[in-house]
Amino acid sequence: MVRSREAQTTRRTRVAAMIFKCAVCNRNQRSRSVLLKHMKTHAGEKPFECTVCNKKFSQAGNLHAHQRTHTGEKPFECTVCNKKFSQTRSLSHHLRTHTEEKPFECSVCNKKFSTAQNLRSHLRTHTEEKPFECSVCNKKFSMNHNLRTHLRIHTGDRPFECTVCKKKFSRDHTLRTHLRIHTGERPFECTVCNKKFSHSSHLRTHLRTHTEEKPFECTVCNKKFSQSCNLRTHLRIHTEEKPFECSVCNKKFSMNHNLRTHLRIHTGERPFECTVCNKKFSHSSHLRTHLRTHTGEKPFECTVCNKKFSSSSDLRRHLRTHTGEKPFECTVCNKKFSQSCDLRPHLRTHTEEKPFECTVCNKKFSRDHNLRTHLRIHTGEKPFECTVCNKKFSDSSDLRTHLRTHTGEKPFECTVCNKKFSTAHNLRSHLRIHSVSQETV
Repeated sequence: MVRSREAQTTRRTRVAAMIFKCAVCNRNQRSRSVLLKHMKTHAGEKPFECTVCNKKFSQAGNLHAHQRTHTGEKPFECTVCNKKFSQTRSLSHHLRTHTEEKPFECSVCNKKFSTAQNLRSHLRTHTEEKPFECSVCNKKFSMNHNLRTHLRIHTGDRPFECTVCKKKFSRDHTLRTHLRIHTGERPFECTVCNKKFSHSSHLRTHLRTHTEEKPFECTVCNKKFSQSCNLRTHLRIHTEEKPFECSVCNKKFSMNHNLRTHLRIHTGERPFECTVCNKKFSHSSHLRTHLRTHTGEKPFECTVCNKKFSSSSDLRRHLRTHTGEKPFECTVCNKKFSQSCDLRPHLRTHTEEKPFECTVCNKKFSRDHNLRTHLRIHTGEKPFECTVCNKKFSDSSDLRTHLRTHTGEKPFECTVCNKKFSTAHNLRSHLRIHSVSQETV
């Protein structure tokens, strides 16, 4: 008897599957009436029309649900959080946010989803199917809502407006992120250092500072980066692309922030101010370096002699005293220099250019520090003081020479008779004794 009932149930299931299966897409329906409604989606038949906007539907139930978009009616309420919905399907999907039920599983990677629609969209990441095409530029998308958002690029439509500052956005999530500027909300917290962020993408990028993950790799030199924007900027080194052009002097830059910094040369803008001495700077990095003159911080240490420096550029220059590297070469006489700032004044010995002029006596100089030293003749300023006898000097080199009278140091040695001198000037005078002697002989 039990076997007979089981056999009848099995036969009914088989018959039901045969009778109520769609001949077009092979989907099974639970009854004949549901199958007939479903068939209209293939036939393109839409007999039910909205009296407000004239949109047509294949099923009366879909028309009823659509009409609620006009009336604002939301008769289906969540029993957990009391949120209301216009469709039972939307309520069913919402309830899964409370139950965490994800009944739809991807057959490729086993990822689970709360709605069939989300699963279908996800499957396109495996198939690379992009069925939604822009009618303007023919760009294709895997999801319809991405196409709708993209179309706003062409139409200029920005339907999402900030209620605080009235700024408009083409995407609702961009508006939500923007609102955090006004509220100060930072809902995304780093689990390592507890730093908080207003945007989830900022948190993801930040986490790479802890994991040292660099997922973006240059296809030319294989250098890796933690952010895609850094990779894009880096690629311009290889392509030599400089898309950012100065509107004043037409100089081009590979990075937009370099152009912004450059423009301050023309505008004279110095937006970064020292809170200690009120000195202003055109670049934030210059301010950071300057602040170390107040704090005495020297975070950059030479690995050879352990001397410390307040800026990385000073350390790089210092390292050349150990390596003997002189990368800056004069194109006229091929003399080499360890610093570019030394090459520039040297070039003026060839051009005889003297761009630094005294405002008092109009004397000109090839180096700015020579002008500064010269100005002390007019002002009488002597900022360099001997710590032994308190004698003051207008030039630091004069103080160094003077200190040798106290220390007895004589660093300049005659190569002929090995006599030593405290100044180079005295050595040169001495060498003439030998040159005269040789002439006499």
